[in-house]
Order: sequence, then structure tokens, then C-alpha cells
Amino acid sequence: MSEDKNQKQDERSAMMLMQPLPKVITKMAVPSIISFIITSIYNLADTYFVSSLGESATAAVSVNASLDQFIMMAGSMLAVGAASYASRLLGAKEKEKADHVLSTAFILAGLFGTVLMVLGVLFTQPMVRMLGATETCEDYAMQYAAYVLYVAPFMATSFVMNQCLRAEGSALRSMIGMGFGGILNCFLDPLFIIYFDMGVTGASIATAISKLVSFSILIFPYVTKKSVLRLSVRCFKCTKDIIVEIVSVGSSSMFRSGLAVVSAIVLNNIAGDISDAVLAGIGVSSKIMMFPLGIILGFGTGFQPVAGYNWGAKRYDRVEECYRFAAKTAIAGAAVMGILLGVFSNPLITLFAESNPDMQAVGSLCIRLQCLALPIHGWVAVVNMLCAGLGKAKGALLLSTARQGTCFLPIVYPMAHFWGTIGISAVQAVADVLTLFLAVPLIRNIKNQIRLASEGQSCAIMPAEPEEA
Repeated sequence: MSEDKNQKQDERSAMMLMQPLPKVITKMAVPSIISFIITSIYNLADTYFVSSLGESATAAVSVNASLDQFIMMAGSMLAVGAASYASRLLGAKEKEKADHVLSTAFILAGLFGTVLMVLGVLFTQPMVRMLGATETCEDYAMQYAAYVLYVAPFMATSFVMNQCLRAEGSALRSMIGMGFGGILNCFLDPLFIIYFDMGVTGASIATAISKLVSFSILIFPYVTKKSVLRLSVRCFKCTKDIIVEIVSVGSSSMFRSGLAVVSAIVLNNIAGDISDAVLAGIGVSSKIMMFPLGIILGFGTGFQPVAGYNWGAKRYDRVEECYRFAAKTAIAGAAVMGILLGVFSNPLITLFAESNPDMQAVGSLCIRLQCLALPIHGWVAVVNMLCAGLGKAKGALLLSTARQGTCFLPIVYPMAHFWGTIGISAVQAVADVLTLFLAVPLIRNIKNQIRLASEGQSCAIMPAEPEEA
């Protein structure tokens, strides 16, 4: 068993350090992209089947998207931080410490998820009101939150396992774990919502079951010892260096999720003050935009461990090549997706709001404006992932908090005040453009660091000149 694991580790090391980078990044990114696409599909499936219950039910699902973000906060910081550190440790041939990183992040994520579950169950009504539920959709929002809260610990730990499988080069297993649960949810939604006539509660049950199935699939390679990294209580090492490394890089993801929740709450409350139709339109457009955003994030998630592994192995030439390929691909891909989605935005929104012209107008405008800024978002996401992969915590934090934080929150109220519904629809696109001004100086600094590290390595291996006689 040990020889097989060592062989797999050697094969993955050879893939990361020797194979052509476009091939490696694509191999790592495609399963991640598929996983995010499936996740987007099942999120839309909830919204699609619930939309038959009316705009208030649709608005409730939109409100509860922030609940998912809350749960993600419990696991994403540990997941992203652990994956970044583990990939660098594997590149540096420090597997035992990488095992400690995984196990520590997993157990802490389970504890955080449990705390969130308990608090959410005890304070469900004030929680959904805080998330932006109006009086007309509050009951629906509470119904949807009920069963999702019970699986919060499993969702939080799944994030850790998912990211760490990618870190060790097992992107396909990661995709199967997250993807199968998403596909299952698409079949369970009509079963519980329509066939059993359980309404919004049925959507909540379907989501909870799919999350449990994903957890079971993701933990299987660890339990059967088929993964490179080892998951065990015995490997739990809550040491200062592990916590600092995980938190310093992972905090960028936590703050991104946290600010996504805050921005969604602010936007939900502003939109809800206008009407449920505007609230639902903003929410549905966000679900549709999860497709291109998920593809970009999936590509970046595939690129990040490759960059981190090569950085840990001191292959600085491959790190720079990683970035060039990823940046060009992300910009081109985002532009194509933006054009296609912008053209078909109105028919897509109509699927969820066939008899509601106000909801159609808001949702369609929101999609088209975000599509214009999509290439910028694609490039900024690559820079963000490069920072995370290389362990550049400050840069990762800066960009992770920009899109829905420092570049969003200061402009949302002024835009809503001066331009009303149009301002609400445009605020995310404007924020995406503003992130460009943070990413440009940051990437210049990182490229200088890569160049200096490469030059320092060249000087270190250069033989000394013989002294003259």
C-alpha cells in the first residue's frame, strides 16, 4: 500500500513539474469547471422549480443564497488555506506535514460548521430577516433554511476535502464528489417539490440530501487510503505555524465569502424595499451569472495548485509560464462567455419570470452589464489565485475582498439612491471594473518577486569563477 501511494505521489509530482503547463492546468481545471457548472445547475434547479410557487418563494431562495455563503465561510478559509499550504508542502516533499494540514483543517471546519448549525436552528427567523427576507417571503425563507442548516458541518468539511484533493492533483475525484451531489439535487428537486407537494421545504430536503451524498463521496478516498494525503484524528496538529499559514492565505477566501454575504444582504434589503419582483430578478440573475463565474473560478482553482506546487519546488520559470497561460485563457474565455450570455440574457430570465415583466427587465439588465465586465473579472481572478497559490496572503486578501467588498459596498447606496433599479442592476459590473485598479500594481509586484527569486536561484547554482594565478 505504501509503495502504491509513493508511486502515485511520484507520478503526480512528475505531472506537476515536467508535463507541458497548458496540458497540466487544463487537466486540473476541467474537473473543477465541470464541478462548478453542475453546482450552478442545481442552484438554478432550486430556483426554477420553486419559481412555480410564485415570486415570493423565488425571492426566498434568493435570500437563502446568503445562507450558503455563511456556511461557506465556515469552511472556505480553512479549505483554501489548507490547499495552498498542502500543495506547497507536497512540492517541497514534506508529505507528513501536509497530512497534518489537511486533518487540522478538516476537524476545525467541522467544529465551525456545527456552531453555525446550532446558532442557525435556534435563531432561524431573525437570521432570514437579517439576510434580507421581506414579510411576504419570510415563511418561505425559513422553510428553505431548515434542512440546509442541519448539514452545515458536512458542507464545511466537504470544502476542505474538495480543495485538498485538488491540491494533491486529484481534481477528477474532487469533481465526482461535488458534481454527483449536484446532479442528484436536480432529480430530487421535482420529486420533493412537485411529486410529494412539499414546496420550498422539499427544495431544502433535496439540497440537504445532495450535500450529504457529496460528503460521502469526497471522504471515501481518504477513508480507503486511496488519496495521497492522509486524513486522521491522529494527524490533528493545531500548531502555530500550521494555523498561521492556513489563516493567512485562507482568510482571503473567508473575507470574500463574508463580504459576499454582507453585499448580498445590503442588495437584498435595497431591492426588497422596492418590490419582491426586483429582489427576485436580482437573485435569479446572480444564479445565472454563477455559470460564467463558476467556470472562471473552476479554471483558477485548477491553476492555483499547479502554480503553488511549482513555487514550492522552486520552478520559478514554470510559475511565470503558468500565469501567462492562465491570464490569456481566462480573458479570452470570459469574453466569449460574456457575448453569449449577453445575447441570450432575456430568454434565460424569462424561464424564471414568464409572466413578470419587471423581474425580466431587472434580471436581463443585470446580466448584460456584468457580461461587459466579465473579461476583467476573469483576469483579476487569475491574479487572485496566483497570490493564493504562492502564499501571498496580503495580495490574495486584497483582491478577494475587492469585488463584493471594498469596490462594491462604498458605491451600492449612492448608485441605488441616484439611479434606483438601474443603479442596483449595474453596481456589480461597476465594482468589477474598479478591481482592475487594485490588480494591476499587484501583479507587477508579484512578477518582480518571481523574477528576483529566479535570478537568485541562478546565482546560487552558478559555479564560482576560478581565481587568477
